[in-house]
Amino acid sequence: MPECFVAKASEMQDGDRRIVIAGANEIGVFYKDGTYFAYSNNCVHSGGPACEGIMINRVVDLIADDHTYQGQTFSDEVHFVCPWHGYEFALKTGECVGDRRLKLKKFNVVRRGDDVFVIA
Repeated sequence: MPECFVAKASEMQDGDRRIVIAGANEIGVFYKDGTYFAYSNNCVHSGGPACEGIMINRVVDLIADDHTYQGQTFSDEVHFVCPWHGYEFALKTGECVGDRRLKLKKFNVVRRGDDVFVIA
């Protein structure tokens, strides 16, 4: 499988992403907490640029033992949001959080020295 240069590792800070073209694939490559993640930049909903929207920690409802709503907080699970219609995807898996059966195509990322490549 062909490799596509993404960036120098030193150029990507925590929370950064790059969009690269590898043949017929447009791929979003994310760097978060020391790990690279790469997914198709084609949203499963309507073909929008899935990897180009905001990144946000998952919102969690706080429910007391008596089942009353106590507010919201953020978890450690990071999502990215397609800017066209708001479909959210889990950064670690590429799964659509609204319907876990839907998933973006995942690509492998390799680092060789200071160079980062995606395998397309």
